[in-house]
Amino acid sequence: MRSFPPVRWPRTPRAAIALQKRLRPQLKLGGGPRAPKTVAGADLSYDLETGRLYAVVVVLSFPSLQLLETASVVRQVTFPYVPGLLSFREAPAVLAAWRRLKRPADLLLCDGQGIAHPRGIGLASHIGLLLDVPTIGCAKSLLVGTHGPLGQSRGSTSPLRHDGRVVGAAVRTRDGVSPLFISPGHKVGIAAAVRLALACGAGFRVPEPTRLADRLVGRLRRGEPVQNAVLESGRIDVPHFRSAIRPPHGAKPRMTPERS
Repeated sequence: MRSFPPVRWPRTPRAAIALQKRLRPQLKLGGGPRAPKTVAGADLSYDLETGRLYAVVVVLSFPSLQLLETASVVRQVTFPYVPGLLSFREAPAVLAAWRRLKRPADLLLCDGQGIAHPRGIGLASHIGLLLDVPTIGCAKSLLVGTHGPLGQSRGSTSPLRHDGRVVGAAVRTRDGVSPLFISPGHKVGIAAAVRLALACGAGFRVPEPTRLADRLVGRLRRGEPVQNAVLESGRIDVPHFRSAIRPPHGAKPRMTPERS
């Protein structure tokens, strides 16, 4: 297991925005892994009633997309929900899960934005910069920018433009379904981000790495065992863990309203 330096997270939105502006020039955009051997997917869920954030990272073989490893974390949220500052709310949990992997992947797909972001550094970009790994933002909703008409067949794309430059693409990942908004996060270009996101498809709208992470987040919230799970306030065994994170009877899962 690799060791990582500690990260000092801002405590206020003003400080977070200032940090984003300082970090944005450090992003490396272009190129990307031509033939990664493994690809990871990250997804999260937030419970408004308990203030807990559930995060899962999965590692799949590429291009066969077979599940190799899973890591997960449950922790209390420490940063408020502010549009455009989602990385300060969610990235700490993703980083904690990533650090529990025995074999970190060659590429990471995030359910969130890359550079298609008001300040050009969304969740995927911020995580990629901190981990120094290629990352791609695979967002289900549009945060910034506009795009032209898009064909109905899988693989159809249209450039996503914001403030006079192309920051990603609207991509039809399945025939006739709503597009995903793909943008590079770090150490990858737009063309490679689109190519790799499509290559990670397994017949669903969402790429398989993030789709599997989403499914396991649901298991985690229900208290079902997930490999390498840890409660940030202390390590506990699976039976105790199962009861400790089970939502109250009748409570409905609640998700973060948008991914930025």
